[in-house]
Amino acid sequence: MDAFFAAAEQASKPSLRGKPVVVGGLGPRGVVATASYEARRFGVHSAMPMGQARRLAPNAAYLVPRFSFYRSISEQVMELLGRLSPLVEPLSLDEAFVDLEAGGVADDSASARVAGERLRVDILATTGLTGSVGLAGSKMIAKIASEEAKPDGLVLIEPGTERELLAPRSVRILPGVGPATGEHLRRAGMTTVSDLAEAGEDELVRLLGRAHGASLYLMAQGYDDRPVVAERDAKSVSVEDTFDVDLHDRVRIRLEVERLAERCVGRLRASGHSGRTIVLKVRRFDFSTLTRSETLRGPTDDPSVVREAAGRLLEAVDTTGGVRLLGVGVSGLADYTQEDLFAQAEAEAEGAAASAAAAAAASASASASVSGSGSASVVGAGGDAAATGASVVASVEPEVPEPVERHWAPGHDVRHAVYGAGWVQGSGVGRVTVRFEEPGSEPGRVRTFAVDDPELEPGEALPLVGRG
Repeated sequence: MDAFFAAAEQASKPSLRGKPVVVGGLGPRGVVATASYEARRFGVHSAMPMGQARRLAPNAAYLVPRFSFYRSISEQVMELLGRLSPLVEPLSLDEAFVDLEAGGVADDSASARVAGERLRVDILATTGLTGSVGLAGSKMIAKIASEEAKPDGLVLIEPGTERELLAPRSVRILPGVGPATGEHLRRAGMTTVSDLAEAGEDELVRLLGRAHGASLYLMAQGYDDRPVVAERDAKSVSVEDTFDVDLHDRVRIRLEVERLAERCVGRLRASGHSGRTIVLKVRRFDFSTLTRSETLRGPTDDPSVVREAAGRLLEAVDTTGGVRLLGVGVSGLADYTQEDLFAQAEAEAEGAAASAAAAAAASASASASVSGSGSASVVGAGGDAAATGASVVASVEPEVPEPVERHWAPGHDVRHAVYGAGWVQGSGVGRVTVRFEEPGSEPGRVRTFAVDDPELEPGEALPLVGRG
């Protein structure tokens, strides 16, 4: 898919079409997840710090990600791929390998091209978004072809031409060659794929080790026999948050862990699984990352069990100095649940304690006379006050919860009782600005409300409109 997150936002927000859009974390530590092609002209790209992106493209629209929305589109695309072949290997929400031969839709270059062009048409008609297709005899070359096809194109690389294609390219084009390996090879005098091929397998093994060196030599020849592997079951489910400002308050940290545990269980249940091992991830102020885990007696999808286990794990972690990231995960997945006897016994004990406390409170209440003015005269049955016949007067002020300011993130969906569906353009100083428009409408009007306006509520993402 082409600039997937940003393109999805442009398609759902008519006022952003043809304009620079950047999706990612908007806090001081945020990074760019995806930039539209309009934003890329200013030098903005994925993984760039958001602060740098804002300096390069100050007039772009900056939005927080809506992963559930992107996932719903991804599912539509993956369904189209599944019609082509039973062998579909997703790499992410917006990219996958497909074995066309296994699906019986292509056995030569001509039929592969027909299948690829039909796929592009179907994606556009279904989602309203464009995708680029790379066709080749191996996964490595198909990946390279898809990058060359962007945006909104198709590139077919004929089998037998792989080595000629790769020879002048940078070594970084090969899978497994990141910045560190690339620099290591550069110091050895190898900057292009042809340099690797000419160096020979023995030299690459000496530089990089047996497995990596031998694999890289084969790829430099244009050879890649990795099969397309259908999607495997997930091994774990996890969620994590990075905070704009380091957390120091231990109570706040505990509350964040509990909140993450609830989200994790929601995702766990949505996948139809339960799990035995609870994992806590803590990245501290100095970027050191600690991981702690606890394995239960049996798999569970009970939020209280996961929440309490994560809380116990937190007790063993030193958060002095501050915390910048927290994560909660569940592994050891199963498709059934087993009651956790310890948690059940603990819950029963807590219930008994609560009952005892309630009985004690009721007993105390029976001996208290509370006046309508908000004062209470409590006459004790013993002690000095009782001995002297004195009354102990306590002022009772009803607790009034502090109002919680609602948070409206740029890009999120909202619905107004009068104006209908819209999305948040920005908020601050007690106000929120909303543009009211829908995927198939004309660019809509902008209106501003108080952040606590009772007629404004969080909304659901509206489906995109496909294009024929």
